[in-house]
Amino acid sequence: MDLLSIIGVIIGFAAIIGGNFIEGGSLGSLVNLPAAFIVFGGTAGAAMLQTPKDCLVRALHMFSWVFRPPAIDYAKGVKKISDWSSVARKEGLLGLERLADEEKDPFAKKSLELLVDGNEPDSIKRVLEGDMILKEQKNMEAVRVYESMGGYSPTIGIIGAVMGLIHVMRNLADPEQLGPGIAVAFVATIYGVALANLFLLPIANKLRQCVDRDSRFHELFIEGVMGIADGENPKAIQVKLSGYLD
Repeated sequence: MDLLSIIGVIIGFAAIIGGNFIEGGSLGSLVNLPAAFIVFGGTAGAAMLQTPKDCLVRALHMFSWVFRPPAIDYAKGVKKISDWSSVARKEGLLGLERLADEEKDPFAKKSLELLVDGNEPDSIKRVLEGDMILKEQKNMEAVRVYESMGGYSPTIGIIGAVMGLIHVMRNLADPEQLGPGIAVAFVATIYGVALANLFLLPIANKLRQCVDRDSRFHELFIEGVMGIADGENPKAIQVKLSGYLD
């Protein structure tokens, strides 16, 4: 669990609510159901309209990464590849077949299978890089769903503000109707801007970092597998891959 993300969300919203209290406002002044319906519903609808189903499903699945990022251990990856190179050095590439059957990670398993099948180093690199790039592209498409929502949200908030002002202008003769209309106008703007800058855009940036870390981890495997395919010394491979460690 990423406590820093949870603390960040709490601090962000606490700053707005706390500032409102300091200015003499109340929590009720920030709660407006019509404004929330306009901003949240409009933003979600716009995102659903522009996003293919599979991409939207992936984006929803990746949301959990904000608070539970994928466990990526570069040191463990370097050790795994170092062990592979030692086995290949002693038993030959066919000795990796047993490890391929036991491997759980799909990318690592495919790397071992390509080595065991005796493919040329350039061919192995081309296949693995293709898989890495394709996965990265799909993940980045999902990240852009949150980026686009962060762009729509403030605009939808402005639409809510205009709708509130229209309501106000239509009821100038009735003072009792002015307050609710003005509230919708200003609160919708707050909802739109806050949703984008405190939630959606930070989520997109956090997911982008997760995708980058995942791609670098795959690059580590590609680099190591190429070293094994070229028959490099296990120690030399370990030293080369140590650059990926923090």
